[in-house]
Amino acid sequence: MRAITNINNGWKFFKGVNDYASLNNAASEDVNVPHTWNGYDGQDGGGDYWRGSCWYVKPLEVPAHKDGDRIYIELKGTNSTGELYINGKFVAKHDGGYSTWRADITDFLGETNEIAVRVDNSYSDIVYPQTADFTFYGGMYRDINVIVVDKNHFTLDYYGGKGVKLTPVVEGKDGILKAETWVVGEGKVEVTIFDAEGKEVAKGENDLKIENVHLWHGRKDPYLYTTKTTLTVDGVVVDEVEIKVGFRTFKVDPKKGFFLNGESYPLRGVAKHQDRRDLGNAVSYENQEEDMKIIYEMGANTIRLSHYQHDDYVYDLCDKYGFVVWAEIPYISRHMLEEGNANLEQQMTELIIQDYHHPSIVVWGISNEITMMQKGVKKNMMKEQHVLNDLCHKLDSTRLTTMACFSMCGPFNPISRITDTVSWNLYFGWYAPGLILNDLWFGLKNTFNRKYCVGLSEYGAEGMTNLHSSHPRRGDSTEEYNAKYHEYMLNFFSTRPYLWATHVWNMFDFGSDGRTHGGDNGVNHKGLVTFDHKLKKDAYFIYKAWWSEEPFVYIASRRYENRNEKKTLVKVYSNQKEVELFVNGVSQGKKTGEHIFKWKVALNGEIELKAVSGELNDSAVIRYVDKPDESYKLHVKSNNYSWEKKDKDAE
Repeated sequence: MRAITNINNGWKFFKGVNDYASLNNAASEDVNVPHTWNGYDGQDGGGDYWRGSCWYVKPLEVPAHKDGDRIYIELKGTNSTGELYINGKFVAKHDGGYSTWRADITDFLGETNEIAVRVDNSYSDIVYPQTADFTFYGGMYRDINVIVVDKNHFTLDYYGGKGVKLTPVVEGKDGILKAETWVVGEGKVEVTIFDAEGKEVAKGENDLKIENVHLWHGRKDPYLYTTKTTLTVDGVVVDEVEIKVGFRTFKVDPKKGFFLNGESYPLRGVAKHQDRRDLGNAVSYENQEEDMKIIYEMGANTIRLSHYQHDDYVYDLCDKYGFVVWAEIPYISRHMLEEGNANLEQQMTELIIQDYHHPSIVVWGISNEITMMQKGVKKNMMKEQHVLNDLCHKLDSTRLTTMACFSMCGPFNPISRITDTVSWNLYFGWYAPGLILNDLWFGLKNTFNRKYCVGLSEYGAEGMTNLHSSHPRRGDSTEEYNAKYHEYMLNFFSTRPYLWATHVWNMFDFGSDGRTHGGDNGVNHKGLVTFDHKLKKDAYFIYKAWWSEEPFVYIASRRYENRNEKKTLVKVYSNQKEVELFVNGVSQGKKTGEHIFKWKVALNGEIELKAVSGELNDSAVIRYVDKPDESYKLHVKSNNYSWEKKDKDAE
């Protein structure tokens, strides 16, 4: 039987060393994985975070094994290029910082052993991504494992996959599980399916039938079966792979939107990066589950896991919580040299092979805003879109393809007709003036282009919790304008059921070292939650008011404490039908409605606000000040496109 041993702890880290021979004379520090060398300088602005070659080295204690066993190293995230050495000898190389890769080290082992991994996030013409509005944190930032398998085993050498491909199919009320396996050596393959209570419900080699199958139905019922695929030689199980699967059907209708298991299921949710303040992408499992709980509380039912392959554990959590997922590769902003096409196809293959089994995933994203920078490469770029789209369908006939188009790529651009569905990144009301442009843009599409399934893959506005205004305007980066923007967009979606999916940009603020914005450089502040993932902005609660069934009331602009006005607006978000406001214990009356409740109240000195709905309540304190609080204003010049300039300068 296979044995997996984690080796995350106890590494020596060498920064800025190019070759193995130079390690003896180089300084090092002790680190544990997950680790990045850009946790701070990748978030402080300037677009000058350090990119280069680093090494991770440690003694390798080989787990117990018998003669004939094969021993692998599994690396789940080395950004951007990784090279593996055992006892100073080169073993394998992998280009791409977001997918799992493995190498057989059996023949390199001696009595005592050392493992060394060179990781390099230097600029490259052939490894994606190189141009984007986020930081490419260097490091060995996901689990490192030693895997021991029998000489007869499910293959570990095919694009980081499991050697087992299970396809759940719904036929009427029943479920059929189709199985394909790839075996090194010999043995009998058998698949067993267990329900959520651990009861065996089917067993066989292929086309396993579950009568009256329990469907995976998103947040409403994220039901999962557990499968165990075994390899047996002479009656002894020599290898086993466990995979959770979910049975579901889905479709997208150009007029009615997304359907799950035959029911209308509008996809309304968020996009998500993987990083955090001071941690970069070296986040823990606990961090990732905390993120999912925050998204779940808000009521979202879909996540666009952008702009690259995320950790296996994240897709597991999406299966568990019932989030419908858009998964994609980092083919973003700029099509590079034709020689980079092979890396795109490799990363797409890895994404699909490694994450094929997740019921949460319904679409594979092939590119993001790839028409943004196409000078001299348009023909090859267009060709590669078709190649990737065809590759997705070849590797996975059960799911749809999609892409996120740049706002300047209009609804009639031929690139938007390549994938099965398409979404646009539109920031009308932020980068371009006029929230009403959203109505005009989609009205044009819906009038002349009715047969294509369209969505909104990115929309948002910068919002900083230290900036406030009673008269919020586009570009001021106040928490109030951020909330006003999202209030408009939620109303916009409510009258457009044909939008197959909408994804807020972004769930959390994230690192983009080239940005200069709001005095907090190096960060994109469009998140509904701050970069440390601790503080929920006002806009978070307007989404909760629309999407969540968990009863609540929330007083908005609570951080706008000092106000220079005799009468002030008090706004409450809630998913209740009636809310009453009290000022210093005196009722200001009850309001009935949906989502947003407003009062104008006199402001004289300091007052306590209390919003009440039944047993629910929320409180805040605001005060009158003689002069406007200058700390609430944006006093520095911001450049929303500074990241793009930095990337161009680096070419």
